[in-house]
Amino acid sequence: VIGVVIGKTDVRSFPDRKNIGTERYTFSFTIRDSPTCFINVQSWGRGEYIRSLSESFRVGDCVTIENPLIQSKEAEREEKFNPVTPSGYKLLLSENHSVVKTSSCYDTDTRLLALLHLPVKDPQDYYSLGDIVANGQSLHGRVLNVLAAVMAVSE
Repeated sequence: VIGVVIGKTDVRSFPDRKNIGTERYTFSFTIRDSPTCFINVQSWGRGEYIRSLSESFRVGDCVTIENPLIQSKEAEREEKFNPVTPSGYKLLLSENHSVVKTSSCYDTDTRLLALLHLPVKDPQDYYSLGDIVANGQSLHGRVLNVLAAVMAVSE
C-alpha cells in the first residue's frame, strides 16, 4: 500500500495482560491514496520498535507499507480513537512481518501531495464557527465536526 500520511497519534503504552509487569506500545496513523480512500494503520509491539517506527515518518510523508495484516474494524470502538474512514478495514503492522518505507511524495507521486489538503469528512457535515456561536445552547452536548483555518499563531 502506498499513500500519504494524513494523521498520526503519539506513542502510548499499556500494561501487557499476557506478560505481567511489562508494557505493550502502540501508535496509529492514517494514510490516503485517493480523494475518497483512506485507512487507519495501527502498530503494536516493543517500545524500541514502536518509537523507532513512529519517529521514521511524519504527517505529509509518503509511505509504502509491505505485508500488513488486514483486519475488519470494530466501528464503534475503533472510531473513538481514530479518524472515521470509508473502509470497513484497518491495517495492522507487525514487527516481524511488516515493513514501512518512507519516500518523498515528489519521488513517489506528486498527486499524493494534493490529498493532504482534502477534508476527510463530508463537506455537508460541518458547522461553521459562526453557527456554533449563534446556536451554542441548542448544540450543547452534541458532537460536532468543525472546519476551520488557522489565521495566526503567536505567543
